Amino acid sequence: MIRTNVVTLTVIPAVAYRQKLKDGGSGITILRPDVQQPGIASISNTSGEPIPNKQTDLKKYPKEAFEEAMKLTLGMPYGKRKPVKVNENMVVKEEPAEKEEPAMAELNIEAYDAIVDKYTDKTGHFSYDLLNKDLIKFAKSSSIVRDMIAEGKKANVIRNYIASNKFRNIANNDDLTNAEIKTIVALLDEVSPKGLFKDTDAEVRKMLSEQKKTR
Repeated sequence: MIRTNVVTLTVIPAVAYRQKLKDGGSGITILRPDVQQPGIASISNTSGEPIPNKQTDLKKYPKEAFEEAMKLTLGMPYGKRKPVKVNENMVVKEEPAEKEEPAMAELNIEAYDAIVDKYTDKTGHFSYDLLNKDLIKFAKSSSIVRDMIAEGKKANVIRNYIASNKFRNIANNDDLTNAEIKTIVALLDEVSPKGLFKDTDAEVRKMLSEQKKTR
């Protein structure tokens, strides 16, 4: 994830970092250990004020928190880091990479919002269950996935095809790159210890196993 140094906030129990957005502007991402959905805001080029996206719960992520995050990260350069781990005690562990890791793409906030909106449940929370049920439904109905299963493609290759296809469709953006999708996935999966595609991966492995039995 492209980000600055992670800072600890005092307004709310959270950490935050500044990142580059797809349109070239700057944005603020805030992570709370008690909230699955991160708080995200772009920074207005005219007023300099934070503009939370529509999925951000302002009760959990008040404007004051974004303003504090902006002040604490002001002037910090963008850098490449491993994912931030946030626990209930707000302990942030950052292990330096042994070698330089390729930078991930800037966040496509429009695509991110569309995907989060699609899989937000009735309680207003992003749902792993809704996401995986939809991906599995697509996997079982797709002739291309069936061909990939028959060819014995690797499970991660098949799952990446399923997720990428669905995400481009939801975002109504055929030009959404694999790198941009990777950035969105990293953000969706950053707070919760549960794998974003855990159920989908299990289903793909099951389909591959069943295919082997028919040979």
